[in-house]
Amino acid sequence: MLGGDHGDLALVDGDRLVTYGELAGLVTARAASLGGTRRLLAIRARNDLDSVVDLLAAWARRLPVVLLGADDAARHREVEERFLGAADADLHPDLALLLSTSGSTGSPKLVRLSRANVLANADSIASYLALTTEDRAITSLPIHYCYGLSVLTSHLRAGAAVVLTGLSVTDECFWRLARRHRVTSLAGVPHTFDLLDASGFAERDLPDLRYLTQAGGRLAPATVRRFAELGRRRGWDLFVMYGATEATARMAYLPPHLAASRPDAIGLPVPGGDLRLAPVEGQDLPDGVGELVYSGPNVMMGYALERGDLARGGELDELRTGDLGRQCDDGLWEVVGRLDRHVKLFGLRLDLGRLEEVCTVPVRLVEHDGRLHAFVDRPRSAAAARASLRAATGLPHGAVVVHTLAAVPLTSSGKVDHAALRRHAASAAREASAHDEGSGPVTAERLRDLYAVVLGRPDATTGDSFVDLGGDSLAFVETSTRLAGLLGDLPARWPHLTPVELARRARPVRAWTTLLEVPTVLRAVAILAIVASHTDLVSLMGGAHVLLAVAGYNVARFALPVEGRRPRTRAILATVAAFAVPASVWILVAGAVTGDYHPATALYLNQLLGPDRWTDDWEFWFLEVLVWSLLALAALLAVPAVDRWQRTHRFEAAMAAVAGTVALRLVLVGWSTASLQEYAVATAAFCVALGWAAAEARTPAQRAVVAASVVVALGGYFGEDTTREVVAVLGVAALLLRRPVRVPTPVARLLVPVAQASLWIYLTHWQVYPPLEDAGHPWAALVASLVVGLAAARVHRLLLAARRAVAPAPAEPAPRPPR
Repeated sequence: MLGGDHGDLALVDGDRLVTYGELAGLVTARAASLGGTRRLLAIRARNDLDSVVDLLAAWARRLPVVLLGADDAARHREVEERFLGAADADLHPDLALLLSTSGSTGSPKLVRLSRANVLANADSIASYLALTTEDRAITSLPIHYCYGLSVLTSHLRAGAAVVLTGLSVTDECFWRLARRHRVTSLAGVPHTFDLLDASGFAERDLPDLRYLTQAGGRLAPATVRRFAELGRRRGWDLFVMYGATEATARMAYLPPHLAASRPDAIGLPVPGGDLRLAPVEGQDLPDGVGELVYSGPNVMMGYALERGDLARGGELDELRTGDLGRQCDDGLWEVVGRLDRHVKLFGLRLDLGRLEEVCTVPVRLVEHDGRLHAFVDRPRSAAAARASLRAATGLPHGAVVVHTLAAVPLTSSGKVDHAALRRHAASAAREASAHDEGSGPVTAERLRDLYAVVLGRPDATTGDSFVDLGGDSLAFVETSTRLAGLLGDLPARWPHLTPVELARRARPVRAWTTLLEVPTVLRAVAILAIVASHTDLVSLMGGAHVLLAVAGYNVARFALPVEGRRPRTRAILATVAAFAVPASVWILVAGAVTGDYHPATALYLNQLLGPDRWTDDWEFWFLEVLVWSLLALAALLAVPAVDRWQRTHRFEAAMAAVAGTVALRLVLVGWSTASLQEYAVATAAFCVALGWAAAEARTPAQRAVVAASVVVALGGYFGEDTTREVVAVLGVAALLLRRPVRVPTPVARLLVPVAQASLWIYLTHWQVYPPLEDAGHPWAALVASLVVGLAAARVHRLLLAARRAVAPAPAEPAPRPPR
């Protein structure tokens, strides 16, 4: 496998430069440690030196390897149960590699590849890319994926070098690494090219770049042409390639000089390979169109469905790809569709790939249970998708179901995960049915279905927790309430428990009581107290500052645990946008109609640009404090050193935030506040920090520290208003309760929708209650404020869902409203 001279550079791993001679020594030493028994090895591979050495050492000992993603524990368990433990007698002598082909089909099959397959594929790629010892690739794809592995093997066979990294192309460190080591090539799937666009690739200075390669699914012709023209201007080529794991990777490539003029073609067979067309029975296809069939020395030995298959030899001379193709007059091949994406609904034969292309909005399609399921990642696209698909197909209204997802799921290789979409379509129907029936056993699968639908995550598994799936405070109320209704008792750490773990804890549900999370109760009670105080029914102040703490608590639970510095920053910013954007729109509209608010208020700049006395613009002080506190937190945690320290010192970091914000308040205004000081960003931000600390308090000692901090920080804060102080202290301290509270079910049915709609009740009540209060009808003012707020929240959900077909709708995004 190693084609370089002893002193040539082979691999770069961090600051370590590994020559071919050194790599050979590492491989020899590792091979010696593997023993003499021939057996199947499972390597949970990362893009690092150890994984490469493990792979090469196994091959040096003629041990077959199954390559898995390092973080794919579920896949590893499945492979271990079904394949590992096979001894020499159970392994064919030609077997060298097993790769997953689950891809977008959901099949559990493994692809059996021989040593000859791997070498033929590597040599073919090295030939048409004209690789030399001067070339240096970088691992922009995982090496357990056949495309990423082929980059590694082709370069090692050619004596070229590979820079090993697990960084994303969206990370600036990736590009610094590429420039420092003079990388000459970059490989990507279609999703990679989306990321390149988003990260400013067109403006990057990469003087040593010789070419890009693309495979792993069809890249839109317009994108092919755009990158080809960019490469022509910048001095590099674009190789569009076609392949499959069953061909060890590559079957065809488009010569780069044709990329701009023939962006819709897959090109020519790779060196050593051949393509032909096979007729398709029962399909009404245009002349010259058939199933693409590939032959060549890189065609797999066959599939492995069980351990016994590992003893079988090569069974295929050619590979039926399942793709519909044709050869054009210029000799180039094109893929025009896929056999398994042709479905028949209501007597109509539909090409799902073609429908995706002609739909007026970006959409992904699957068929399930006799209906066409469309998936969009923008709520506003749902109605347009339904209308466009019905117009293109003639299907009746009920036959087109539109689902709105946070993002279309991708496989580890960057392809659209059609299997996950089909599972989501099925689970949405099951979950809706179970929700309607309200009965039946509580299984891990049922809880997974609930997560998949409420969170819009079709890729959810029974091993994923609420936090793992990106659950946040916006989905928290609905998820926790529905879980409590199923489980009968909600564990304190339920957001971190998987459906399997939760199902084991299911208890009989008490008919007359319902468990509610403390933050849910606080949100509902606080907004009721806020509106009741404003309508002069009661005088119960301090709730807004409690709800600032609730906001910090929820961010700490749902955004801060997100893995990766940039993804975590995006999670915090998404939390801010979820309440700040609709609130801004409302404030702008209300200001335009009533003249009560200035534009600066809608931008959360009233405290900076507005008057230093109470005006109507100060009605939204709570949102201003919350927006800028969370933005400051996002900025702070975007610093790499701070990010690393916080992850290893979670409680200490939260308490440092408490100390820092309290100190800031003392410097600015002293211990007690007066006038507008209690509403200012700099003097109220400590409440957000207290909520953060409450969420991070894991031990009795830590909870005692937070409780003491609450008393000290809020003591005297409101001057002589001791009632308000007591309300705030008790409310924030309630966040230290680790268990949900049990309330009468009729009360819970009132509190939950109020908690979900708390943002909109707060936003709209300023326009609703004053006329009724002035007329001497405080109870009518309260009821009207709640009704209008609930209605506004409902309208907002409908707008977000955009006629979403998944039922029920996700929970109302609601931050914690003030006073």
